[in-house]
Amino acid sequence: MNMTPNDHQFNHIVAFEVSKHELIVHTLPADRQQTVANTPIQVRRLLRAEQRINAKLGMGPLLVVCEATGGYERHVLAEAAALGLASHRAHGSRTRLFARFQGKYAKTDTIDAKLIAHYGLTAGLQIYAPPSPEQAALRQLRQRRDEVQHMLRMEANRTEHASLKRLKSSIQRHMAWLNTELKAIEAEIQDLINSVPELERKATLMRSLKGVGPHTAAAILAYLPEIGSITKSTAAAIAGLAPIAQDSGQHKGKRHIAGGRAHLRASLYMAALVARHRNPNLRTFAQGLKARGKPNKLIITAVMRKLIVILNAIVASGQPART
Repeated sequence: MNMTPNDHQFNHIVAFEVSKHELIVHTLPADRQQTVANTPIQVRRLLRAEQRINAKLGMGPLLVVCEATGGYERHVLAEAAALGLASHRAHGSRTRLFARFQGKYAKTDTIDAKLIAHYGLTAGLQIYAPPSPEQAALRQLRQRRDEVQHMLRMEANRTEHASLKRLKSSIQRHMAWLNTELKAIEAEIQDLINSVPELERKATLMRSLKGVGPHTAAAILAYLPEIGSITKSTAAAIAGLAPIAQDSGQHKGKRHIAGGRAHLRASLYMAALVARHRNPNLRTFAQGLKARGKPNKLIITAVMRKLIVILNAIVASGQPART
């Protein structure tokens, strides 16, 4: 899902501490807190009330803020978008760092709600842009595809240790069903991509790179919809593949990677294993690193990073790869 730059300084903040069943809401500058059910109708009612307050008092731009909580924040983001309100989905790690910067270490839901509200006053926050229905469907289908594939690997591992014929038979039946389901989901993913011209265009461009197949293209479209509209450093950072320096004075520490979108990185790992052998340029790149004595883990990470950078450039240019 795309993020757009924040061009405003927001004065009216409505912050949500999100859980499965309820939302603790803290508003600024009123410094008021309340608890509502985590349902679309309750969120809509609350946000409309804040809009009326904003219009009456002329408080300026209003920002809705919540943390990413594994999908439980979806009602907040959806209702804010439906009402035309700017919103920001914060990373939990960033709000905790913000809390430490403020010298606040205690953690409760009420404290967190107030903290998120004050975090919303930070300049330069990225504004959340909801995905299109097709993009949202693609992401869900791809996640389900990855889950089914993971279950298949687990069942295959169990087969090796099952000594009873009855158990082996049970596992094999389950694997047969999972394989059927996997093929059906993959077919649905491909049909969805083919039905949306922009997705099909990007998939075709990515598949022009030798070693990149339909599953890799689908994964990138699902987990990195920004592909082609961001810089190469941003693409690497979103995937959690940008090297982080650990230098201080004369000391030059080892670079490492951290953060990023885990599903995207896992898909790129599998893609890099294939592309490293099938793509001549990436194979030469990997061999060069190996000749310099680099460990295999570093080589694979470097190939992953190079792969996403190349694919981002291909989509941005609109020109198929030459190799």
